[in-house]
Amino acid sequence: MTVVDAVQRRVLRVLAVTQVLGAAGVAIGMAVGTLIAAVLADSDAVGGMAQTAAVLGAAVFALPAARLAARSGRRPALVLGYGAGAVGAAVAACAVVLGSWHVLLVALVLFGAAAGANLSARYVGADLAHPHHRARSVALVVWAATVGAVVGPNLADPAGQVAVRLGLPVGAGPYLLSAVLFGLAALVVLRFLRPDPLTVAKAAVAPAAGTKRSVAVWRSLPAAGKLALGGLALCHTAMVGLMSMTPVHMEHGGSSLRVVGVVVSLHVAAMYAAGPLFGWMADRLGRVPVLAIGAALVVAASGIAGMAPSHDAPQLAAGMALLAFGWSAGVVAGSALLTESVDVVDRPAAQGLSDLCMNVGGALGGVVAGVVVTAWSYAALGLVVGFTALPLLMTCLFASSQRVW
Repeated sequence: MTVVDAVQRRVLRVLAVTQVLGAAGVAIGMAVGTLIAAVLADSDAVGGMAQTAAVLGAAVFALPAARLAARSGRRPALVLGYGAGAVGAAVAACAVVLGSWHVLLVALVLFGAAAGANLSARYVGADLAHPHHRARSVALVVWAATVGAVVGPNLADPAGQVAVRLGLPVGAGPYLLSAVLFGLAALVVLRFLRPDPLTVAKAAVAPAAGTKRSVAVWRSLPAAGKLALGGLALCHTAMVGLMSMTPVHMEHGGSSLRVVGVVVSLHVAAMYAAGPLFGWMADRLGRVPVLAIGAALVVAASGIAGMAPSHDAPQLAAGMALLAFGWSAGVVAGSALLTESVDVVDRPAAQGLSDLCMNVGGALGGVVAGVVVTAWSYAALGLVVGFTALPLLMTCLFASSQRVW
């Protein structure tokens, strides 16, 4: 085993721990954010702004974190994200105590930095990966978030009960637990992510004239890199848009909160658990064919879910599972393709740009989905999502058939 292989194994072990901690913290906050904001403001509209604030926070974090990673390595960038998230979660708990939804929304922007750090960690796993195993390394990091994402929402209620025993409002408990989990993730990165994988990767190549900023990287991206960036943004936007309105659609059909929760939990579990499979496929079949599979799954999911009556939970669950698989395939294959499309020194800028596009797309996807369902119907949303993914599918199929990449 080479020194680089040994460092890579250590990196993946550290990331597995931080992904569980970070994903659990994010899931707890997301599970209660909308409800708490709506109660504090006595407005469902403000409740909807809670998730948007967290997504925008992740987007705002993407580019500064990329610049910090390019200059100083992955470790400071991840510590910054988890640290800012911990502060945001603590301030959110204070906002609940004060009964201020204004402070809560501001705090959730900081909270979103931890979500951004957890999302960007998949690229850290790719820094030292062998080219033939790069997609699998990305997938393993994505897969590690499964435990936290599934278990996290179930910790919100116990955390609330602990807060009540301490004399605090029940809504403060989940955010305090998120703050602790983000703080632990930051400490694990700071202590154990050594040597820094990006620093090691840079040392293995000839010195470059300097790193590019994200805008300059976009201009210099090859066609494969732009396809990867577009695929990442589209799969994430489609997932957020369709998923955000599915609980509303089910509620209109009379589904209980328990049934809705089962469908959402199945969707979240499928997002992460399928990562290793798509990573293996991307390494064996190629990045672009798996990106095509992701786009095809999104198209299929939008058709199955869009045609489902609001009371048909099994069909909606099947559609949400396929949507999750499409997201997983797109993120794993797209991340690997983008990483190998740029030089090592420019990876952080390109990857930061991809996370910015994904989070901005997610925020817009949620807003547009709400408008489409309000103006037309959930079925219309399925059509919009399906037709939006078709160009990506056709481009990937053409590139694969012509062996362009």
